Amino acid sequence: MKTINLKLSIADRVLVDGLQWQVGPGECWCVIGRNGAGKSTLLRTLVGLRDADGGELELHGRALAKWSLQDLARERSYLPQGRSDAFGYRVIETVLTARHPYHESAYWESEADYVAAHAALQTMDADMLAERDVRSLSGGERQRVAIAAVLAQDAPLMLLDEPTSALDLAHQVSVMALLSKLCREQQKAVVMVSHDLNLAHSVATHALLLMGDGRWHAGPVDEVMQASLLSVCLGHPIEIVKHGKRTIYLAVEEENE
Repeated sequence: MKTINLKLSIADRVLVDGLQWQVGPGECWCVIGRNGAGKSTLLRTLVGLRDADGGELELHGRALAKWSLQDLARERSYLPQGRSDAFGYRVIETVLTARHPYHESAYWESEADYVAAHAALQTMDADMLAERDVRSLSGGERQRVAIAAVLAQDAPLMLLDEPTSALDLAHQVSVMALLSKLCREQQKAVVMVSHDLNLAHSVATHALLLMGDGRWHAGPVDEVMQASLLSVCLGHPIEIVKHGKRTIYLAVEEENE
């Protein structure tokens, strides 16, 4: 996916201006910024749920608007930040909806669809939930089911808005490791919003900082996730500590006057 002079605005406020950015196979991008900086707005624009306020969006060299919805659904998947379950679907039915782009003229799901859905649930340690009503799940269980649906969709580009939200520590780590593995072994491209700098840095190959006033910084993770840039981006002093092979990001405690 490629953006050319992309502009994003909310009301009279410019969030992103002149974004020249490209996401390639095997790359894992972390999008970082304060609340209201335009992270979710960017993902919704990349998905095609809202129009850009300027510039162009291309997928495989073709304008996003020229893709059919079915073809687009085979190329990119999307995990929104929040969801509301109004109806009592079973978990397996919820995940199976992600297989719709591959149905062509078929009305019912195929055996291959069920295999893909169960495999995705197993990957997310959620196959035991398959017959549960989604409305009965905890927040963390529902998030794992949502990620399973993204996996079942099996698109080469994954756009994820806070994928570790509501997950316990073990599942946070396992999800990040999974995303890294998908990029490394299957050449998936991942763009994820994350507020956890340490988790993001552990798997990201690249980072995009949204400064909230139109400015942005994009590039390899170690070039962009620097203390000086992050401190401005997040509006709070950030300190970087090296511990063995690990890079740890800490919010600096400000002295009381």
